[in-house]
Amino acid sequence: MDLYQRQQFDMLLQMATERFVAKLEERHRGTEQALAQLASDTKGGWVAQFVEAVFEDFLLNSVDGACFMLRSLARRPVEPHRGQIAAAGTVEELTLVLAKSLFSELLLRKTVESLEQHIRYQPV
Repeated sequence: MDLYQRQQFDMLLQMATERFVAKLEERHRGTEQALAQLASDTKGGWVAQFVEAVFEDFLLNSVDGACFMLRSLARRPVEPHRGQIAAAGTVEELTLVLAKSLFSELLLRKTVESLEQHIRYQPV
């Protein structure tokens, strides 16, 4: 991956994380509540909805966009229990499902890190 593409992905991830954190904190009226609600969302519904919006907003909802994401996430492990991957019908659908799934996992991890940081740095 070229350096400019790596930089674009890093900026996209940072922007998505900041927006998701802000949305969660606003929706749940605080950082601790947002973190608790995110932990209770065992099916990942909020993350999945947000990732769908990110892919739409940043014009990544195509094979080319998915391939950009997959090149950026090439070293991430693919978990074998992904039922969505098995349900994808075409190569295009499979590529999009895999890209969104991997990005969701990374976004969730970065969001939890950011929320935990906010909790640690809140005034007492």
